[in-house]
Amino acid sequence: MSDAYVSRDDTRTPHIVYGLFLGGLLTASLTLLIGVIIAYVYRRDAAPWLQTHYRYLIRTFWIGALYLCAVFAVSVFMLGAILWPLLAVWLGLRCVLGFIALRRRQPPARPGSWLW
Repeated sequence: MSDAYVSRDDTRTPHIVYGLFLGGLLTASLTLLIGVIIAYVYRRDAAPWLQTHYRYLIRTFWIGALYLCAVFAVSVFMLGAILWPLLAVWLGLRCVLGFIALRRRQPPARPGSWLW
């Protein structure tokens, strides 16, 4: 068997994507963009339970982008001081909950949710 062979149940790639998303909290959002690209590339060949993780990660990126635009818009009114940390907590919580489910080899609890 070749080293290039990757099982449909291989959880390394979603672990990496969750890590990239969490890294986006500490760095520029470039790691988030890299993570979502990886999720789009690997989602089709994954096992069905892992496909829900990729869907969850992709939704996390796009919902987060929408929330980011909304927070940026209301930052003009000084609400950003409250909402920017909440956005970071939201992203961190989604990633940690997804990561825990992945470690248990289960799909995320609510992959279609806008919250967690």
